[in-house]
Amino acid sequence: MEDRIRLRVLGLSYSKLNSGAYALLLKEEYGINTIPVVIGAAEAQSIAMAIESVQTPRPQTHDLFMSFAHAFGIKLKEVFIYKFEDGVFYSELTFTDGERQVVLDARTSDAVAIAMRTHTPILTTHAIVEETGFIMEEITNENLSDQEDGTTDEGTDEIAQAYFAEPKLENYAIEELQRTLERLTEEENYEEAAKVNEILQRKLAERDNASDSAPADENE
Repeated sequence: MEDRIRLRVLGLSYSKLNSGAYALLLKEEYGINTIPVVIGAAEAQSIAMAIESVQTPRPQTHDLFMSFAHAFGIKLKEVFIYKFEDGVFYSELTFTDGERQVVLDARTSDAVAIAMRTHTPILTTHAIVEETGFIMEEITNENLSDQEDGTTDEGTDEIAQAYFAEPKLENYAIEELQRTLERLTEEENYEEAAKVNEILQRKLAERDNASDSAPADENE
């Protein structure tokens, strides 16, 4: 079995480039790399509530799922981010009732939101970390602490900007890039649109090349 790397939720980053999108930041438990996963606003809100341990008067979707599983004696054993393809992370949930084990496919955002509520390990592969991870300095209470005059320590702004950095455009799926390009063009933000279009055209070319290079039938 391929060695797996355990991840922890580092935080969320709002994307100014792609309106309504967030980056879920997952960091190696015993390493230095961080993986940015682009997620929607609803999933980001659910994860943020789990981070802050917010209790709502009525159960949200992920809370309801967790309660349902517990009611029937079902335990979430692990979340495994097993593939990264065309800008999309693919995950699976492993459940057990003590006698049998079932693996279900899930969106990574949903999988993480449930894992946080059940304190379940989040795992991925070395290959995915090497392909999508980047090194980022963490914000700590110490380097974010305010001085007596109300200003932050020197360099804190740079750390904060790194923490809330935009998710890499290279990690966007083709459909996300197309939507982003359309929106930026409508807003006449041509400089950013040009950057998005460059990456979009490269991804489209890579997809076409992959299709053309697919092995032909041996009988042909």
